This record gives sequence, C-alpha cells and structure tokens, in this order.
Amino acid sequence: MGQLLSWFFAFLLLSLVLCLVGYQIVCLTNLEMDYINQYDVAARINKVVLPEFVSQGVLCFVYLVTGRWFMLMLSLPYLCYDIRLWRRNRYLIDVTEIYNDLRREKNLRLFKLYYLILLVVIAIFWMIWSHGDSMH
Repeated sequence: MGQLLSWFFAFLLLSLVLCLVGYQIVCLTNLEMDYINQYDVAARINKVVLPEFVSQGVLCFVYLVTGRWFMLMLSLPYLCYDIRLWRRNRYLIDVTEIYNDLRREKNLRLFKLYYLILLVVIAIFWMIWSHGDSMH
C-alpha cells in the first residue's frame, strides 16, 4: 500500500507541474490572440514559474527517496534545465521583450507540456503496475 501512496503523491506533484505549464501556455496564447496585454501575461507567468520549479524539484526528491530510479532519470533533465534557467537568471518573462520571444517561449512550454504528458502516462502505468503487485 505504501508503494501506491508514494506513486499517488508523485502523480499529484506531476499533475501540479502539468497544470502550471498549461496555465503558462494559456497565458501566452491569450497574448498571441490579443485577449490580454503583455504586462498582465508577464505578471501571471512570472508568478507561477518558481512554484513550477519547486514542484519539479520536490517531485525529483520524492522519486529519489522512494527509489523510483527510472522516473528520477526521466525527470532530471527537466529539473536540470530549470536550474540552468534559474542560475542564468532567464526564468522570468521580460515585458519589453515578450513579443520578440513569444514563439520561442510558447514552443518551450509546449515541449515541457509534451514531456510532462509522457511522464504522466509512464507514472500511471507504474502506479497500476505497483497496485497489481501489491494485490498478490
């Protein structure tokens, strides 16, 4: 039962990161469609970037503590990229450059979204697999 609970907690963290990235994509799409101004978009995205990074770090820590080495190895590139952005101070959206970087920022977040969806599918598979093992 402990394995199932650890998978469920990891799944919740993964879902949180997925929702935060999805929110950022929606904000950028709204800017692209001219539904919202660049100041509001930058403020909204910049508000959720650090929670996304922290959630991803906690997720990797949970995988490390629970011994989910395969999922940890799949999640580490995402975390390393986030750490690299933070160390270079390039994790916040600049209001003055948002239109110039809109396509790149949106594509980056779409790549993150697809990567996270792959991780969710694998996590669901392992959660079902571990639940089946615990029943025997």
